[in-house]
Order: sequence, then C-alpha cells, then structure tokens
Amino acid sequence: MPLFCKNPLKPLRPQKVLCQIFEFSCTANMANPVAPLIAGLAVAAAAYAGKYGIQAWQAFKARPPTARLRKFYEGGFQPVMTRREAALILGVRESTPADKVKEAHRRVMVANHPDAGGSDYLAIKINEAKDMMLRRTKGNSSAF
Repeated sequence: MPLFCKNPLKPLRPQKVLCQIFEFSCTANMANPVAPLIAGLAVAAAAYAGKYGIQAWQAFKARPPTARLRKFYEGGFQPVMTRREAALILGVRESTPADKVKEAHRRVMVANHPDAGGSDYLAIKINEAKDMMLRRTKGNSSAF
C-alpha cells in the first residue's frame, strides 16, 4: 500500500499514514481514543518531573557546604600551651565547665591513645590540654 496518493489534490489522512508506517490497522489505533491522551499526559508529567528534578539537584549542589563531621584541631603546637590551644585540642570552648572538659578529654584520648595505636606525643599534649582547661597548670611548658 503506497504512502502517497495517486491523486496529488487528495492527500492521505495523517492517521492513515501513521497506520501505514507502523503497519497497524487504522481501526485498531482508533478503537480507544483516550489511550493517546493518557500517553501524552504521561510523557508531559515525566518531562515536568525531570525538569523539576534537575532544578532541585542544581539547587542542592549550589547550596553552601555545611560542617558534617566534627573537626578537631589541626596544626602544630605552640611552645607554651595556652587556654585557647587547649580548647582547640579538646574541641571545646574556653569557658566550658569541668565535666564537659573531662568528657571531651576522654573522647579525644580514646581516639589517640598510645595503646590503641596513637602517638605518645599526642597523648601528652591531650593530657596537658586537659590540665590547662581544668586550671591545674599555670602555663608550664611541655616536656617536648
């Protein structure tokens, strides 16, 4: 069956051309006229969902980064420990109460204890920081 009519003044209907291209009968394609509408709505919904999904992902990527993990003090140590340095090592504020200082000392010491593969030097500095925060020392210099 040809796609073009023999008479150029009378072109084929678009439904008939589609039926011929896809080798379907026109009666089977037109049996349920609601099906193409539902298919079109589904495609439109998928397009809108994709559009808004891409916009949401770009907004998510563009937001400023937030601190997800708690950061501990990074950097070298001063020759004489100060309260500021001690608070940075323990991850607390300078005005933190003694019980919170002890909790912070325990948490940092568990992560850096020499028996668990940590450094002796770091353990000494962590203990010195705890002593400084609990006001047990008056700025004595470290043994190292």
